[in-house]
Amino acid sequence: MTYPAPLFAALSVELTTEIKQAIKLLPAGEFRARDGRPEGCTAWVLDSENAALLVAAAARQQTLSVVDYEHQTLNAAENGKPAPAAGWFKELVWHDGDGLYAMVDWTDPAATMIAAKEYRYISPVFTYDKTGRVLGLLHVALTNTPALDELPPLSVAALSRLVSLTTQPQEPQMEELLEQLRWLLNLPVGATADDVKAQLQKLMTQLGGTDTAAASVDLSKLLAEQQTQIAALSAKPADPAKFVPIEIMHELQTKLAALSTQQQVNEVDELITVALSDGRLFPAQEEWARNFGTQDISALKGYLDKAPKLAALSTTQTKGKSSETIPHVSDGGNFITPVGCQVNQATLSLHKKALSYQAANPGMLYETAVLTMEKQQ
Repeated sequence: MTYPAPLFAALSVELTTEIKQAIKLLPAGEFRARDGRPEGCTAWVLDSENAALLVAAAARQQTLSVVDYEHQTLNAAENGKPAPAAGWFKELVWHDGDGLYAMVDWTDPAATMIAAKEYRYISPVFTYDKTGRVLGLLHVALTNTPALDELPPLSVAALSRLVSLTTQPQEPQMEELLEQLRWLLNLPVGATADDVKAQLQKLMTQLGGTDTAAASVDLSKLLAEQQTQIAALSAKPADPAKFVPIEIMHELQTKLAALSTQQQVNEVDELITVALSDGRLFPAQEEWARNFGTQDISALKGYLDKAPKLAALSTTQTKGKSSETIPHVSDGGNFITPVGCQVNQATLSLHKKALSYQAANPGMLYETAVLTMEKQQ
C-alpha cells in the first residue's frame, strides 16, 4: 500500500533570555508563519489530540533530542561541517490553550550566546498532513531567521530522509489494521474502531482473559489445538456399544409410547371391572368411566376412591367358599342372591329406585340419584 508523503515545515519562535525556563516549540490552535505559509491549507493546527501523539513519541524515544545551531544537523552530511549541540531535551509538555513546551538543557556555549542575545529564535521542524494538522516533531535548532521562507534544497533532502527514518503515517496504517480486524472478527465493512474494540473485549472474556492478562492467551496455539482435537474426533469411529442409530432410537420411542398407552388401557379396564363389581360404578356409567380414565386416569382413581360401595354387592358372607360352589336363585329376575347370603333389602330397594330415577334423568350421576331417593323416603 502506498502512503501519501507527509509535508514538513520550519517555524521560528522567539527565545527568552531566561534560559532555565521551558521553551515553547509550537503554539496551540491554528498558526501560520510570517511569510504566509502554509500553502494548500488554511493554517497549521495543534490541539490536545495531536499534541498527545507528539508527547507520547518523545517519551518512547530512547535517546535525547538535540537542539543544534542553524539546522546544521541536516546539512552536515553535505557540507562536511560539524554539528555541535546547543542543547538537549527529553520530555515534551502540552499546556492546553498555550502550546507545546520542552525543558531544554542548554550547553554552556549556547546558554552564553542566548544570554548575550546572540541567538534570538528557536526553529522547530515538524510534519503535517494536507489539512494542516501537525503530525510529528523532527528537529529543533537555534536560529536568527525570524521566519524561514523555505529550507535550502540540501536540507529538504535531509529532512526527507529523517521523515522516512523517524516517522510513519499512522492513519493509513490504522485503517489497514482496522480492515484486518474487521475480517478477523467477522464485522461489517463499516464497523468503527469502537465496534472492533467491543468485539475484541467479548473475545477476551470468552478466552478467560482480562485487560492485562489477555496477552497470555496464544490464539494461534489455541486454534491449532482445537483443530487437532476436531481431527482426532472425526477420525475416531463411534463406539457401537455406546451409541445407536437414530432410526432405532425413534423405533424404541414409538414402542415405548404404545406400551405406555396399552398399560394405561389395562389399568383403566381393571379399575372399571372392580368398580362395577362392588357397586361404585353401574353399567350405564361404564362408557363414561372408560373415556374419563383414558383422558385422566388419576382423576378416575380419585372419583372411585370417593364413590360409596353398595353393601348388597360388596358383602358376600360366603365364609370363604367360592361363588361357583354356591347355588343361586333368582329374585324376580332382578337380582341373583347366592344361597347362604343375606341381602339388605332396604339398601337394595334404594339402589333400584336410584337406578330408575337416574334412567329417567339422563346425565345424572348415580350418587345424586341415591341422595334424592334417600330424601324421599
